[in-house]
Amino acid sequence: MGRSALVVQGGWDGHEPVQVSERFVGILRAEGFSVELSDTLDAFLDAEKLKSLDLIVPVWTMGQIKNEQCKPVLEAVASGVGIAGCHGGMCDSFRENTEWQFMTGGQWVAHPGNDGTMHRVNMRRGSSPLVEGLEDFDVATEQYYLHVDPANEVLATCTFPVADGYHVSNGHVVMPVAWTKRWGRGRVYYNSLGHHNDVFDIPAACEMMRRGFLWAAEGKQLAVRS
Repeated sequence: MGRSALVVQGGWDGHEPVQVSERFVGILRAEGFSVELSDTLDAFLDAEKLKSLDLIVPVWTMGQIKNEQCKPVLEAVASGVGIAGCHGGMCDSFRENTEWQFMTGGQWVAHPGNDGTMHRVNMRRGSSPLVEGLEDFDVATEQYYLHVDPANEVLATCTFPVADGYHVSNGHVVMPVAWTKRWGRGRVYYNSLGHHNDVFDIPAACEMMRRGFLWAAEGKQLAVRS
């Protein structure tokens, strides 16, 4: 039986949720997933359907989620369903929902310099097979300053400060760019890149997401067998 994924897109149009979702759907279908694409958070209401999936991919920025929409996602991931996403589409989705932030492992708080800020993404080699063989690369996009969960396994980082701001007085700060964590029996993957769809024209950035999707989805079968 093939793997199944649900991609839910919406929220702030500035993050190009339609274009990013279409790219992610293409990646997943190329890997053999059956993919459903939805533009409503009501796609999260059916708890049993969510638990039947292998992967949930949220692409939703700066929205509000009702408890009856959020709880089934929390429970599905806890049961073993993977969740994976990028940028504001997963870690700036629902600013008032701390349970969502607890599950995903972080929350955006600032992007000093705004879009077009040149910075380097550094792979944390040896941390995980997810970054094996990937080289560090430079990118001109938003550099996310996040509040992050100490339980995260950090896969890649960037360094602040690059742009000026009140944060500069803190000196050198290494900030996670990509991480994994666990939520119950489920696997969580996040990558802070993805302000616009064209960021994933960078081969390494696109490969990071592909690997993250596969890793998160693989956890479902491990949970079923355990």
